[in-house]
Amino acid sequence: MIKKIRLLQVIPNMGIGGAETGCRHVAEHVQRHGAFSAIMTSGGHQLEFLDKSIKVFKWPTSKNIFFILLNIFYIFYLIKKNKINIVHARSRGPAWSCYLACKLSNTRFVTTFHGTYNFSSSIKKYYNSIMVKSDVTIAGSDFIKNHIKTHYDQTTNIKLIKRGIDINYFNPNNVSDIQKENLRKQIGFSNQNFLVLLPGRLTGWKGQNLFIEAANYLKKENRLSNIFFIILGGEDTKKNYKQQLTDLIYSYKLVDKVRMMEPMSDMPLAYSFCNLIVSASIEPEAFGRVSVEAQAMEKPILASAIGGSKETIIDQETGWVIEPNNIQALANKIFDISKMNSEKLSAMGKLGRKNVLQHYTQDQMCLKTLEIYQSLVY
Repeated sequence: MIKKIRLLQVIPNMGIGGAETGCRHVAEHVQRHGAFSAIMTSGGHQLEFLDKSIKVFKWPTSKNIFFILLNIFYIFYLIKKNKINIVHARSRGPAWSCYLACKLSNTRFVTTFHGTYNFSSSIKKYYNSIMVKSDVTIAGSDFIKNHIKTHYDQTTNIKLIKRGIDINYFNPNNVSDIQKENLRKQIGFSNQNFLVLLPGRLTGWKGQNLFIEAANYLKKENRLSNIFFIILGGEDTKKNYKQQLTDLIYSYKLVDKVRMMEPMSDMPLAYSFCNLIVSASIEPEAFGRVSVEAQAMEKPILASAIGGSKETIIDQETGWVIEPNNIQALANKIFDISKMNSEKLSAMGKLGRKNVLQHYTQDQMCLKTLEIYQSLVY
C-alpha cells in the first residue's frame, strides 16, 4: 500500500534550519518504506547527507515572482514525468507554484506552516494564505496551530504534528568524557568553569546581542566570576551582524568571558561540553529546536517564554522559561543556575531527555506525516 505514495517536497534551500531538517527526515522515511521520494530545491548543505536513493531536482526555488510563475510549469512537468501524487511545499513562494501546478494536474497538495510570518499588511496576509490553501496544512506546534487560527477563518484542514529530532544522533551516550574534556582544553576552559552555550544562526532575533548584554550585566555586578558565555553559529545573510557582536564584546571588555565559536558539525558534542544551554530569542520560535536538542542531550535549557519553547520545556523540571528580551532576568537566572547543585542539574537533564523521547522524536513526526500522505492517496 505504501508504495502508491509518490512524493515531491519543495523547499527553497536545504540548509541547516529546522524546515530543511524535517524535509530530509520525511524524505528518507518515505523512501525507507518503499515509496518514491523526491525533493526540489536550489541546493544546500544537507543534500550532502541525504540518502542517495532520493531523487533531487536542483532548480531555482524562491519567492521571486519570475520563478514563482516559471515553476508552475516546471513542477507540473515533474508531477507528470514522475507520476507524483503528493506535493508538499515548505515555503510560501514555492507553495504558490505548487498550488497552481497541483490544480492543473489534479494532485494532492500539502503544506507545512514553518513560521509566524509577517502579517503587517493585507498583501502580506494574502501572500501567506497560500499555506492554508492546501488539502492539509501541517502545524509543527500548538503555538503555530493557534497562530494560524488567529489569522485565518478556514482552518479545518490543520493537522498538528509536533516536530521531532533524531534521538539516536542527539544522544549523550555517544559523546565521551574525553571528547568533552579535550574540547574544553582546546578552546581554553577547564572542567571547573561553568559554560553557558547559545547555539543558533547569527541573526538579531535569536538574541545573541541580549546574551552579551547579560554577560556585561553580571560583570558590572561582580557576579561573572566562573561563568563563561559561548556563542555558536553560522552567519545569516546580514554578514555584518557577526562583526557587530564582536565589536560589542570588545567594547565591554568581555573578550576573556564571551567566546564566539565557528559552527560545529558535531552538535551533540557542542551541547555536551557545556553546563547550560540558552535560547534567548526575542521573537517566537515556531518550534524551538535548540530547546529540544538540549533536552535530548540531557542538558538543562533556559529559554525565552515565547513560541514553541513554552511547549517543549517543562518549566522548573527540564529547564526554565523567562521573560523574553529582558537582560536582567536572563543574567540573574544564568547566575542562579550556575550556583545550583550539579546533581540537580543532571537530574533535570535526564528528565529533559525523557520528555523528548515521549513527545519530540523524528520517528513520531515522520510516522504522523506518512499517515497524512496515506489518507490523501487512498
